[in-house]
Amino acid sequence: MTRPDRIPAPDDAHDDALRAAGLRVTRQRRAIMAALMSADDHPDVPELHRRVRAEEPTVSLATVYRTLAALSKKGVVQRLSFEGEPARFETSDAPHHDHIVDLDTGAVIEFVSPEIERLQREIARRHGYEIVSHKLELYCRKR
Repeated sequence: MTRPDRIPAPDDAHDDALRAAGLRVTRQRRAIMAALMSADDHPDVPELHRRVRAEEPTVSLATVYRTLAALSKKGVVQRLSFEGEPARFETSDAPHHDHIVDLDTGAVIEFVSPEIERLQREIARRHGYEIVSHKLELYCRKR
């Protein structure tokens, strides 16, 4: 997975996300949002803290935890809980996707399958339901 060498400068989207969560916009929180929104992986809190500190050395681990908790509570970010792994985070503005978790490396791979989506809707409909939300996680090993 590639990660940006530098976190992009915070912008209005970062501020809007913080305000949507009811948080005051601070330099540290803007750096947290910038790091999360630019991530092409699913960082856990210590990894996100490491990335943010590279740009904003004054940010504490506690600030990252509190900020992510508030953003998660308001639905701005999603807290991902994979079996046997620490919680990871991604922004909620990404289009729907599912995840493959590599049991040997811990890598998390996003994928989209229209066929799986169609089958899930069909199964729910057969049982008299309409899907409101869902997540699919496949725990795999390379052959």
